[in-house]
Amino acid sequence: MLKQVQHDWLPLGLLLLAACNRSDDGDIERRRPIACLLPGQGSFQTACTLERIPSPDGPVLVARGPDGGFRRLLVVKDGRGVIAADGAEPVAVKPSGGRGIDVAAGGVVYRLPARIVP
Repeated sequence: MLKQVQHDWLPLGLLLLAACNRSDDGDIERRRPIACLLPGQGSFQTACTLERIPSPDGPVLVARGPDGGFRRLLVVKDGRGVIAADGAEPVAVKPSGGRGIDVAAGGVVYRLPARIVP
C-alpha cells in the first residue's frame, strides 16, 4: 500500500530544492541533476534534470530525460505530491524510501526530493 505524501512537506522540500538552484544574483538556474530510471535500464542513474518554474497555478517542475524528452509536473497540496501539468497522460507517484518520491511518466521514472510521512 502506498503512503500518502504529506501535503505541507512536499512543497517545502521542493522549495528547498529551488533554493539550492538559485544563483548569486537570485535567478533560478535552468536545471539540477536528478536520478531517473530510463526504459530498459535496471537501476537509477543521475541522467535527468529538474527545473522549477513559478506559474499562476503553483510551482511547475520540468523533469527532462537525457534524450531531450520532458514532463511538466504541477506541485499540488492535496497529498498526491505532483500531477501532470499538461497532456493527457497521468503520472504515477509513489514514495521512494523516505528520501523522495518516484514519478513515473512516459516510461521514465524521475526521483524527486520530498519528505514522506507515514
